[in-house]
Amino acid sequence: MRRNFIFCVILGLIFIGVLGCDKIKIPVSKKTAVAEVKAVPVTPQVKGAIVARVNNIPIGLEDFNQEVEIYNANVPEDRPELKITTREQKVSYLKNEVVRRTLLYQNALDKGLDRNEEVLTALDKTKMQLLVMELVKQVSQKVDVSSKEIEDYYNTYKEQLKEPEERQVREIVSSSEQEARDVLIQLLQGGDFATLAGTNSKSSSAKDGGDLGFVKLGGKSPQFDSVVFSDSLEVGKISSIFKTPDGYSIIKLEGKRGGKQKPLSEMWDDIKKGLIFLKQQQAIEETIGKLSRDAKIDIYEGEIK
Repeated sequence: MRRNFIFCVILGLIFIGVLGCDKIKIPVSKKTAVAEVKAVPVTPQVKGAIVARVNNIPIGLEDFNQEVEIYNANVPEDRPELKITTREQKVSYLKNEVVRRTLLYQNALDKGLDRNEEVLTALDKTKMQLLVMELVKQVSQKVDVSSKEIEDYYNTYKEQLKEPEERQVREIVSSSEQEARDVLIQLLQGGDFATLAGTNSKSSSAKDGGDLGFVKLGGKSPQFDSVVFSDSLEVGKISSIFKTPDGYSIIKLEGKRGGKQKPLSEMWDDIKKGLIFLKQQQAIEETIGKLSRDAKIDIYEGEIK
């Protein structure tokens, strides 16, 4: 695994974070509430002070603030000005979004749209998704990793956790081995690599004196990598002739950077998050496996068109 492992972990953690959202409380309409009160007195539960009341529906401060937080979390990173950060913006959001939506919701209930077949089907699917998310959250919350697990992981994958090494190189690419030999002789006699690259190389880098800048392992062919990233090639030295898909090449190593090993203290939090995420996925798969073994599952592939 390389550093993209950490990126995958972060993406996974974002998914797990979504599972942490509290259930959304759905209020009842004015007419529905009246009918319910006659049968069983119902008092809507409100968290915190009441910031608004739309007919019979109170809106609590805690629920409202939570909605604002969810809204802000979904604002694109490149549009921070859209976030709700001031009291005035909160008041505006309450009036122009929450209250207006609640009025429409009440009217929909009054029209009996909550008994619409399509709406009921969608509600059942949403309920299923929310329950699955809640179960996954509960299973995931039980997972933790020990200090020894973090240390063992670091020691096992220490080499793979190094910063990727980059090497600055120049190249001369010839069409034939004989042409490459002629250039190599001139280099060994003190010829300037950049000048010879500009006049002899058939690569597009010839216009830059053969300069490829800093390259990473895997950026070109395996033959190129084996020479450029060889431990025996020192900075300032040139290679022997080697064959690549582009032709017969000679390279000069101009510099190195990266390739350092980060200490465990710097990697600790990232490794812990990664291991927790992997163990959470394992716990979820184990739960699904147990449920599958105890369930009767019939799949009719022939009906899938």
